[in-house]
Amino acid sequence: MSKKYVYFFGGGKAEGDATMKHLLGGKGANLAEMVKLGFPVPPGFTISAEVCKYYYDHGRTYPENLKEQVVNAVKELEDVTGKEFGSPENPLLVSVRSGAAISMPGMMDTILNLGLNDKTVEGMIKATGNPRFCYDAYRRFMQMFGDVVLGIEHSYFEEQLNAVKNEKGVKLDTELDAEDLKEVVERYLEVYKKAGQEFPQDPWEQLWKAIDAVFGSWMNERAIKYRELNNIKEGELLGTAVNVVTMVFGNMGDDSGTGVAFTRDPNTGEKQFYGEYLPNAQGEDVVAGIRTPYPLTKLQEIMPHVYNQLLDIFVKLETHYRDMQDIEFTVEKGKLYLLQTRTGKRTPFAAVKIAVDLAEEGLITKEEAIMRVSPEHIETLLHPYFLPETRKNATLLAKGIAASPGAASGVIVFDPSEAERLVKENGKDVILVRPETSPEDIAGMAAANGILTSTGGKTSHAAVVARGMGKACIVGCEAVEVDETAEVIRVNGKEFKKGSWISIDGTTGEVFEGKLDAVKPQGLEGPLAKLLKWADEFKRLGVRTNADTPRDATVARQFGAQGIGLCRTEHMFFDEKRIPAVRQMIVAKTVEQRQAALDKLLPMQKEDFKGLFKAMEGYPVTIRLLDPPLHEFLPKEDEDIKTLAEEMGLSFEELKATVEELHEFNPMMGHRGCRLAITYPEIAVMQTKAIIGAAIELFKEEGQTIVPEIMIPLVGHINELKYLKEIIVETADKMIKEAGVELTYKVGTMIEIPRAALTADEIAKEAEFFSFGTNDLTQMTFGFSRDDYGKFVSEYMSKGILEVDPFQKLDREGVGLLVKMGTEKGRSTRPDLKVGICGEHGGEPSSVEFCHIVGLDYVSCSPYRVPVARLAAAQAALKNK
Repeated sequence: MSKKYVYFFGGGKAEGDATMKHLLGGKGANLAEMVKLGFPVPPGFTISAEVCKYYYDHGRTYPENLKEQVVNAVKELEDVTGKEFGSPENPLLVSVRSGAAISMPGMMDTILNLGLNDKTVEGMIKATGNPRFCYDAYRRFMQMFGDVVLGIEHSYFEEQLNAVKNEKGVKLDTELDAEDLKEVVERYLEVYKKAGQEFPQDPWEQLWKAIDAVFGSWMNERAIKYRELNNIKEGELLGTAVNVVTMVFGNMGDDSGTGVAFTRDPNTGEKQFYGEYLPNAQGEDVVAGIRTPYPLTKLQEIMPHVYNQLLDIFVKLETHYRDMQDIEFTVEKGKLYLLQTRTGKRTPFAAVKIAVDLAEEGLITKEEAIMRVSPEHIETLLHPYFLPETRKNATLLAKGIAASPGAASGVIVFDPSEAERLVKENGKDVILVRPETSPEDIAGMAAANGILTSTGGKTSHAAVVARGMGKACIVGCEAVEVDETAEVIRVNGKEFKKGSWISIDGTTGEVFEGKLDAVKPQGLEGPLAKLLKWADEFKRLGVRTNADTPRDATVARQFGAQGIGLCRTEHMFFDEKRIPAVRQMIVAKTVEQRQAALDKLLPMQKEDFKGLFKAMEGYPVTIRLLDPPLHEFLPKEDEDIKTLAEEMGLSFEELKATVEELHEFNPMMGHRGCRLAITYPEIAVMQTKAIIGAAIELFKEEGQTIVPEIMIPLVGHINELKYLKEIIVETADKMIKEAGVELTYKVGTMIEIPRAALTADEIAKEAEFFSFGTNDLTQMTFGFSRDDYGKFVSEYMSKGILEVDPFQKLDREGVGLLVKMGTEKGRSTRPDLKVGICGEHGGEPSSVEFCHIVGLDYVSCSPYRVPVARLAAAQAALKNK
């Protein structure tokens, strides 16, 4: 028996269902499912994604029996519809659409009204009695087929259409009559000839060329870029399926139309139907943003019975799929047809609210709600926004349709490629301004801070893609005239050239002149707070923060941090009141001089630690002793050295010699970390006194119990740790005894040198906890630095040598193996060893999952990534039960 490649749906029969997305793509699987549910779906068939894989594996050819299966499916369509493909009397027209297992809106190709030619258009006129509609469908097909299948420039067709409109003295396509549209068709045939192409009159030739084009679009530049941006790996999907569906027409008059709707608001997540409707139009008019559509309620005015039928279907679809649905529909002469349903793209805010609401409505479980929100959603949810006073003092230029929330400022750029280049090479903040975006603009949209278009609605390409990316976006801003040729926008008589600053608020739809400063949200509330509380019920990993100031610690606590996993004490030394004492310590020639400088720093450090302990309310606080090389605290330029020498009573030559002597060509392997404290033990003594002194004072003043964790950095040999631990313990125990208090503290180390991981069983004899500093461990293991990204690491990624930047996502096979080995070896010596991670990987979801898998106790990350880590930790626990 030959392999099945074609799956039919329609006339009450469906050969597929929603579980077959991998094979039939999301669109084909859901069309079949809706037929099974008894909803009005135009009949059609799906050519499976296996054919796409075969097509590329066999030099763009098809399986032997595919043609026969397609011919049989077309015959079945003819039987169900009562129409005949290619018939000059009652022709069957079809759409040919892509559809992968993972939704890729607008990235691949679609052809509508296929089957029209000079003879079938006459047959349609006889069958419908509506010549205007028939010629309109014909010119649309010719334009789409020429553009998508034969590669004829889209603008050549637009020029001819506009020429006919100008001659007629009208602005809108809908104002052209049948004769005008017949003229457009004639002119389009000339466009084909000028391009050296022939418009195929044979519908079967049209069909196979369209199928070729859709399969071909799987590997087009924008589809590849979309998969890259959305981390869809090659080989993860078979390819795209092709859906051949009977045409239904929304452009047959005022009792026809087309629309896109969501069962909940995709911006806010509110439980209300949301969408747009365009009378007397076909689907691409809405998606392409050519005409600005009406709210869905317009359909209620025109055809209340269709509107009520649609609402009833919305409820049933959402209940069936247990998620918010994005639905495309067409009304043909008062009859409703569903063209697609899929899980709707939504803003990060809406994603959280919908997940929580569905759980509280009993449609999904708490665990499902947690898994439905991505950590990236949480990150972008803490979106910047403009303060009321900022808005009040700003010059409002225009207001458009709020399509994706968030506040963004940037320079105006019209060309998406230029936007991508300016961001990558110059680190510019960019607002991409277009009449309307198209799928080719995907890379520029991803690079830009925000997106502004002058046409289109909430379901246009710009809106859908920006929402998925979490980018601030405004669409349909008609007051903004975009002149791409002159590279200016005109707003109410004002001109703004390329490179001018503007600011946009994607939550309100407002466009402002100039650069406005945005602020980030400070806390968690509403559905997000609830979701993260649920996440805490399921996660096993603790989540701490990297914080050096009480302000950062307070923010992190508001975000749910359960302690500080890394306090970098050197960050406290750069304060302008402290840096003189730090510099005195560095240039000191005797222990006495150094001690005098440290005595000035001691009370300052102690107050810092008190602030951190207070902010953490009894949670553990891990404090790393001084880590960076000393030259980082000294000036580099001669002028600055001269000034500092005068302030310190030194000669320029003397200070210059000290700066040069301390300079490390390779700070990773220089005089830093534990090596500093071994050379100058008085530094470790001062910092221990500050830490333990702060804890004692807080206990005496407020009764607050603190468990300070003193972390010795850059240990590579047990003897380094042993030497410094003795000094710390002796200092701390003496202070505790003299204060007459009971205070527990721990001494541990940062594992950031490969040798430390390899000898972790030895090191654990002295260390009471480990914290993996994966930033430095990655540098040491790979032998390259975080600063090398622009030099060669990005090239490694583009050439496939590295899949991801190892400083962004933990390298599980290499660095991760050291983490796993270090943890296991450490616990073989000390079974109760507490182990965490405090590099920036601590807030990256894949790295958090790895930490869960290898049995770490906690992750630590920057304050704003704490909510991300909390969710990632819960998802790791649920995925790896």
